[in-house]
Amino acid sequence: MLKLKVCGMRLAANIAAVAELQPDYLGFIFYEKSPRLISEVSAELIKYIPSEIKTVGVFVNEDLEKVRDKVNLLKLKAVQLHGSESPEYCAALKSSFNTVEVIKAFGIDEDFDFSTLEPYLNVADYFLFDTKTKAHGGSGKTFNWFVLDRYTYPKPYFLSGGIDLEHTTAIKSINDERLYALDINSRFETEPGLKDAAKIKEFIKEINK
Repeated sequence: MLKLKVCGMRLAANIAAVAELQPDYLGFIFYEKSPRLISEVSAELIKYIPSEIKTVGVFVNEDLEKVRDKVNLLKLKAVQLHGSESPEYCAALKSSFNTVEVIKAFGIDEDFDFSTLEPYLNVADYFLFDTKTKAHGGSGKTFNWFVLDRYTYPKPYFLSGGIDLEHTTAIKSINDERLYALDINSRFETEPGLKDAAKIKEFIKEINK
């Protein structure tokens, strides 16, 4: 069964409502240019999310010490690196924590060279494939999933980028055991950072049929 990550959570009551749906991962963005940047006040709530939900801090080319501080302060269970972080950066982060998952995101387009992933194979727990944009995600646009036919490595991955209710049939037709999780965000919002819990509930129902 595919895991589900709901990303870009920002508001306290909405965080609680979506947590009740028991997604496998909840993502919180710590990138200052994002419209889904979580405030310090709301971020304090991350520590109180039920332990069976993996809390993910999303960072873009952030200072390594700041990432470590956030992980320790908020008891994050995973870190998603959505910028141009090097394999060495990922390795340094991974070596800092025994149990924190490292998810390395890549923006995908028709010309993406999957051989560039090789240096990350031993320093990331998962890859995340998102639609390539200048804004580091949150575009609401899908990429051509057939491009993933060129992905030859065994590393499991999150599929991201404009996933919506209308994609459930296509997702279920993907025959790839490396597809570990779905990452949903802007297509399930009424405004940036405010998720439609009812729509997410419907998505969970449809994807698990």
